[in-house]
Amino acid sequence: MGCKDRKDFDNNCVCEAVEQILAEQEAVEDISCPTSCFSNLLNPVAGTKDTIPFILFDKKGGLFKAFGNVGGFLDDMTCFQSIFFRVEAVKDCCATLSILRPVDVDGNTESVCSPCDEGFFGLEKTDFCIEVDLDCFCAIQCLSPELVDRVADNKHCR
Repeated sequence: MGCKDRKDFDNNCVCEAVEQILAEQEAVEDISCPTSCFSNLLNPVAGTKDTIPFILFDKKGGLFKAFGNVGGFLDDMTCFQSIFFRVEAVKDCCATLSILRPVDVDGNTESVCSPCDEGFFGLEKTDFCIEVDLDCFCAIQCLSPELVDRVADNKHCR
Protein backbone atom coordinates (compact mmCIF):
# COMPACT_ATOMS: atom_id res chain seq x y z
CA MET A 1 0.00 0.00 0.00
CA GLY A 2 1.45 3.37 -0.99
CA CYS A 3 1.25 6.44 1.20
CA LYS A 4 -1.45 7.94 -1.01
CA ASP A 5 -3.60 4.84 -0.51
CA ARG A 6 -4.03 5.72 3.16
CA LYS A 7 -6.97 8.00 3.87
CA ASP A 8 -5.18 9.83 6.70
CA PHE A 9 -2.17 10.74 4.57
CA ASP A 10 -2.53 13.04 1.57
CA ASN A 11 1.06 13.78 0.62
CA ASN A 12 4.27 11.95 -0.13
CA CYS A 13 7.43 13.14 1.61
CA VAL A 14 9.68 11.54 -1.04
CA CYS A 15 7.82 13.37 -3.79
CA GLU A 16 8.03 16.65 -1.88
CA ALA A 17 11.76 16.17 -1.28
CA VAL A 18 12.45 15.45 -4.96
CA GLU A 19 10.40 18.50 -5.99
CA GLN A 20 12.45 20.64 -3.57
CA ILE A 21 15.72 19.22 -4.92
CA LEU A 22 14.60 20.07 -8.46
CA ALA A 23 13.68 23.62 -7.40
CA GLU A 24 17.12 24.14 -5.85
CA GLN A 25 18.92 22.75 -8.90
CA GLU A 26 16.87 24.96 -11.22
CA ALA A 27 17.49 28.01 -9.02
CA VAL A 28 21.24 27.50 -9.30
CA GLU A 29 21.06 26.99 -13.06
CA ASP A 30 19.02 30.20 -13.47
CA ILE A 31 21.34 32.38 -11.40
CA SER A 32 23.78 34.56 -13.26
CA CYS A 33 24.64 36.83 -10.34
CA PRO A 34 27.38 35.38 -8.09
CA THR A 35 26.04 37.21 -5.02
CA SER A 36 22.54 35.70 -5.23
CA CYS A 37 21.02 34.09 -2.16
CA PHE A 38 20.83 30.85 -4.13
CA SER A 39 24.50 30.81 -5.09
CA ASN A 40 25.59 29.16 -1.86
CA LEU A 41 23.09 26.32 -1.96
CA LEU A 42 24.92 24.21 -4.50
CA ASN A 43 27.73 26.18 -6.01
CA PRO A 44 29.74 28.11 -3.42
CA VAL A 45 32.75 28.16 -5.75
CA ALA A 46 32.36 29.67 -9.23
CA GLY A 47 28.98 28.11 -10.00
CA THR A 48 30.28 24.62 -10.70
CA LYS A 49 27.76 22.54 -8.72
CA ASP A 50 24.27 22.05 -10.12
CA THR A 51 23.34 18.59 -8.84
CA ILE A 52 22.07 17.27 -5.53
CA PRO A 53 22.67 13.52 -5.78
CA PHE A 54 20.41 11.19 -3.83
CA ILE A 55 19.56 7.57 -3.19
CA LEU A 56 16.08 6.08 -2.86
CA PHE A 57 14.84 3.30 -0.60
CA ASP A 58 12.00 0.97 -1.58
CA LYS A 59 9.20 -0.05 0.78
CA LYS A 60 11.27 -2.95 2.12
CA GLY A 61 14.23 -0.69 2.95
CA GLY A 62 16.35 -1.78 -0.02
CA LEU A 63 18.28 0.58 -2.25
CA PHE A 64 16.69 1.30 -5.63
CA LYS A 65 19.02 0.50 -8.57
CA ALA A 66 19.02 1.33 -12.26
CA PHE A 67 21.27 0.53 -15.21
CA GLY A 68 23.02 2.80 -17.69
CA ASN A 69 24.49 2.13 -21.14
CA VAL A 70 22.63 -1.16 -21.45
CA GLY A 71 23.86 -2.81 -24.62
CA GLY A 72 27.09 -0.79 -24.58
CA PHE A 73 25.98 1.85 -27.09
CA LEU A 74 28.54 4.35 -25.83
CA ASP A 75 31.96 2.98 -26.70
CA ASP A 76 33.80 4.81 -23.95
CA MET A 77 31.61 3.36 -21.18
CA THR A 78 30.52 -0.13 -20.18
CA CYS A 79 27.06 -1.00 -18.92
CA PHE A 80 26.82 0.02 -15.28
CA GLN A 81 24.51 -0.27 -12.30
CA SER A 82 23.90 2.68 -10.01
CA ILE A 83 22.02 3.59 -6.85
CA PHE A 84 22.68 7.32 -7.37
CA PHE A 85 20.34 9.74 -9.13
CA ARG A 86 19.78 13.35 -10.19
CA VAL A 87 16.24 14.67 -10.68
CA GLU A 88 15.54 16.17 -14.11
CA ALA A 89 11.75 16.67 -13.98
CA VAL A 90 8.75 15.97 -11.74
CA LYS A 91 5.04 15.92 -12.57
CA ASP A 92 2.27 14.42 -10.44
CA CYS A 93 4.79 12.51 -8.31
CA CYS A 94 6.34 10.88 -11.38
CA ALA A 95 9.95 11.84 -11.98
CA THR A 96 12.56 11.66 -14.68
CA LEU A 97 15.84 10.78 -12.99
CA SER A 98 19.22 10.73 -14.64
CA ILE A 99 21.47 7.91 -13.50
CA LEU A 100 24.73 9.06 -11.93
CA ARG A 101 27.67 6.80 -12.69
CA PRO A 102 29.76 5.82 -9.64
CA VAL A 103 33.50 6.12 -10.28
CA ASP A 104 36.74 5.35 -8.52
CA VAL A 105 39.54 7.88 -8.01
CA ASP A 106 40.80 7.24 -11.56
CA GLY A 107 37.38 7.87 -13.15
CA ASN A 108 36.68 4.21 -13.89
CA THR A 109 33.16 2.85 -13.41
CA GLU A 110 32.87 1.44 -9.92
CA SER A 111 30.45 -1.32 -8.95
CA VAL A 112 28.67 0.12 -5.93
CA CYS A 113 26.04 -1.66 -3.89
CA SER A 114 26.31 0.78 -0.99
CA PRO A 115 27.50 4.40 -0.74
CA CYS A 116 30.09 3.14 1.75
CA ASP A 117 31.70 0.61 -0.63
CA GLU A 118 35.48 0.72 -0.74
CA GLY A 119 36.73 2.18 -4.00
CA PHE A 120 33.78 4.55 -4.45
CA PHE A 121 35.14 8.07 -4.98
CA GLY A 122 32.54 10.15 -6.76
CA LEU A 123 29.76 10.46 -9.31
CA GLU A 124 29.64 11.40 -12.95
CA LYS A 125 26.56 12.81 -14.67
CA THR A 126 25.20 10.77 -17.59
CA ASP A 127 22.44 11.14 -20.19
CA PHE A 128 20.84 7.84 -19.14
CA CYS A 129 17.42 8.41 -17.59
CA ILE A 130 14.68 6.45 -15.90
CA GLU A 131 11.05 7.33 -15.21
CA VAL A 132 9.85 6.52 -11.68
CA ASP A 133 6.68 6.75 -9.64
CA LEU A 134 7.82 8.46 -6.45
CA ASP A 135 4.88 6.90 -4.56
CA CYS A 136 6.81 3.61 -4.73
CA PHE A 137 9.55 4.82 -2.37
CA CYS A 138 9.57 5.20 1.41
CA ALA A 139 12.77 7.15 1.95
CA ILE A 140 15.24 9.42 0.22
CA GLN A 141 18.73 10.38 1.32
CA CYS A 142 20.46 13.39 -0.17
CA LEU A 143 24.21 13.24 -0.64
CA SER A 144 26.84 15.94 -0.92
CA PRO A 145 26.87 17.87 -4.22
CA GLU A 146 30.67 17.68 -3.91
CA LEU A 147 30.51 14.01 -4.98
CA VAL A 148 29.49 14.98 -8.52
CA ASP A 149 32.43 15.54 -10.88
CA ARG A 150 34.77 15.23 -7.91
CA VAL A 151 38.40 15.82 -8.75
CA ALA A 152 41.11 13.79 -7.04
CA ASP A 153 43.62 15.76 -5.04
CA ASN A 154 47.15 14.60 -4.19
CA LYS A 155 45.92 12.72 -1.13
CA HIS A 156 43.82 10.40 -3.32
CA CYS A 157 46.22 9.92 -6.23
CA ARG A 158 47.84 6.55 -6.48
